Amino acid sequence: MNRVYVCSCFGVTEQQVKAHAKAGACTPRQIASACKAGTDCGSCVRTIQALLGRGNCPRRELADQGEPALTAAVPAPLELREAA
Repeated sequence: MNRVYVCSCFGVTEQQVKAHAKAGACTPRQIASACKAGTDCGSCVRTIQALLGRGNCPRRELADQGEPALTAAVPAPLELREAA
């Protein structure tokens, strides 16, 4: 399996960032809250921004009103589930 790591500090892959975005994370800060990517050295923040794009965020209104923007939990990577 070919994995593209976005955040080497926390081992977060492009697939995981996209899954969090699909679950409702609209900003790098929301991605960071979901998986820590971008919270250590910060070198991946621009890549996360590029993956999120500049499109409309369907849940931005909820976030602006103080409501939780993330509606679904993203499952842990397989290697973490197997270790448990």
